[in-house]
Amino acid sequence: MKPVSSSSALHPRNLHREGYDFALLVQAHPALAPYVRPNAYGDDSIDFAHPQAVKTLNQALLKQYYGVAVWDIPKHYLCPPIPGRADYVHYLADLLAESGHAQSVRLLDIGTGANLVYPLIAAQAYGWQCLGVDIDAKALRNAQQLIEANGLQSKISVRQQPNAAAIFKGVILPGEQWTLTMCNPPFHASAAEAQAGTQRKWRGLGKRPPQALNFGGQANELVYEGGEAAFLTTMIHESRYFAQQCVWFTTLVSKASNLPLVMRELKKARAVRVKMVEMAQGQKQSRFVAWTFQTITMQKSPSSVA
Repeated sequence: MKPVSSSSALHPRNLHREGYDFALLVQAHPALAPYVRPNAYGDDSIDFAHPQAVKTLNQALLKQYYGVAVWDIPKHYLCPPIPGRADYVHYLADLLAESGHAQSVRLLDIGTGANLVYPLIAAQAYGWQCLGVDIDAKALRNAQQLIEANGLQSKISVRQQPNAAAIFKGVILPGEQWTLTMCNPPFHASAAEAQAGTQRKWRGLGKRPPQALNFGGQANELVYEGGEAAFLTTMIHESRYFAQQCVWFTTLVSKASNLPLVMRELKKARAVRVKMVEMAQGQKQSRFVAWTFQTITMQKSPSSVA
């Protein structure tokens, strides 16, 4: 077996930059072996349209590269691509290093889901203290099981958002200080739009789309009334109320067409600094936006940094 082609567009510190070494991954997680087959180019790969194959690949990646021995998700919950998720974390580490906040990092992951992938990677790769937040009680039960199964109670915890319409309100508690937040927002405005997105994904993999809605993901993971634009607008608006409790707020922006809106809203919110970071995984382009309400002087004050 040999690695697939390089994913050189990934962050320089991304452990998956050189592609998947399936021999190494099968050695780490033998359950992956039945799913590994040569692709059309003769390279070892898996069928990325097969949910169990993708989940087993994730288990192998998390075990081999992040020391996560136990990882699983309930049926139909979002099964995220590990390399792209790791990229976001690495670029956040760069942001913190540039602004002088690379030590004693406290991360708030909005919409952590049942998979808990961002906190797992951030805690294991950088030693950050992480809190995963979600509105879904079942997702959080699974996330808590992952924390306990891997002995990560000292690094990761979870908290339920009691208000489905809120983002930071109700989960950032009085007196708490955070170094940064991260989020992969729901980007569909309706179940019908999510269904259309699912169909496109299957066709992109050269497969006949199934009748079921989920390619992977519950409604709350994929859908928000008003879509990504409405979610981001709410997030920016709420962030103002926690300006002194968090140094950097960040979020992925799936649709480039939403960037002008995001920049306008951040200007209206009077963010002091705004950064947009482009990322890429193969042909897929993504980006995240980061903003802060704190001046450099405020950021260096011990009372304002987590």
